[in-house]
Amino acid sequence: MIALIDMDCFFAQIEQMDNRNWFKKPVAVTNGTQGTTIITCSYEARAFGVHTGMRLKQARQLCPGLIHAPSRPYRYAELSTRIMEGLIDITPDVEVFSVDEAFLDLSRCQSLYQGATDIGYLIKKRVWQVSGLHCSIGISGDKTTAKFAAKKAKPDGLKVIHPDLAAEVLASEVVTALSGINKGIGRFLRHYGVERCGDMKKIPMSLLAKRFGHLGRRIWLMAQGLDPEPLNFNVKAPKSIGHGKVLPPKTAQKNIILTYLQHMSEKVAARMRCFCYQAECFFIGLKTERGWLKTKARAGVYTDDGQVIYQLCKAFVDFYWAGQGVWQVQVTALSPRQGKQLDLFAQPDLQREHLNQTVDKVNYRYGELTLAPARLLQKSTMPNVIAPAWKPKGHRKTI
Repeated sequence: MIALIDMDCFFAQIEQMDNRNWFKKPVAVTNGTQGTTIITCSYEARAFGVHTGMRLKQARQLCPGLIHAPSRPYRYAELSTRIMEGLIDITPDVEVFSVDEAFLDLSRCQSLYQGATDIGYLIKKRVWQVSGLHCSIGISGDKTTAKFAAKKAKPDGLKVIHPDLAAEVLASEVVTALSGINKGIGRFLRHYGVERCGDMKKIPMSLLAKRFGHLGRRIWLMAQGLDPEPLNFNVKAPKSIGHGKVLPPKTAQKNIILTYLQHMSEKVAARMRCFCYQAECFFIGLKTERGWLKTKARAGVYTDDGQVIYQLCKAFVDFYWAGQGVWQVQVTALSPRQGKQLDLFAQPDLQREHLNQTVDKVNYRYGELTLAPARLLQKSTMPNVIAPAWKPKGHRKTI
């Protein structure tokens, strides 16, 4: 028995809760006061045709009374953490899928409750108790069908699909309605006459396995309500640790580009220090009109120092950048290793290490970049955003 908890218009619902005069009114959330693209919006706004990804200007033409809410990612993360911790009261087997979604494996505790519907309403009650927010819940025998059921239950609903009926329920649904089957896979399946889940039996599993490997085998089973994917309770070690930020379009002032790169360097370094990681190789990129201008720069030693990372960024800009407009910057530590990586011949800069430790303590207590390089006084006022792979614990707990 698998349940998927999906918070309804999570960010917008929080804004409506915290601003009571916005209750049941059309609200659109953007990235800060300067943000022009809608991150999410309330159901009242959606009734006017407003949707995620729409420009605020266009949304206001559809809904003149639209309320603009600048995002508050730390508030969203705070409530998400509270919800995820509250779900452990239902079952210890919880997989945090994203900031507003979680899977619960209820298989081991079914005897404690009075069936799937009873469990579903208990989960909704628990989420409300810890957050004051509504959610939609889908329950079935596998992750994909549970997620499909939750989508059908929106908003503030509960839908149970018994495992024995999953294949029958999914049969008439287009395959791309299932999470994990994108348009590209859909086009491939359509070529073999598979448009709806019930058509999947027309082709052998080996056809998908040959094209997509393990994912292909899983897709073949997903369409029949037999997704074999178990819940994942552990946050895997990172293959990379990075941060990026969008600039005003066609930014061509070198000083501004360097400010953004230093901001990202300090964020990456602070995050590595927080979780005891260091890296020797860093991806540095500038997104231009013709695509990414990028490099993999080596520091020569393993480091978690933002100043060292920034010097790599500065050298990259001096050597590669030719004055073209920039839309976005990215700094990523590649293949980070946990623990201090000591060089046999290098002398550690203890003064610099102590400085970073002190800065981290101050910033942890008083907020990110309370202490920072002077250049970052000019940094963007746009707030940080929650990464798609956010988790309430470990190195994925990042904004």
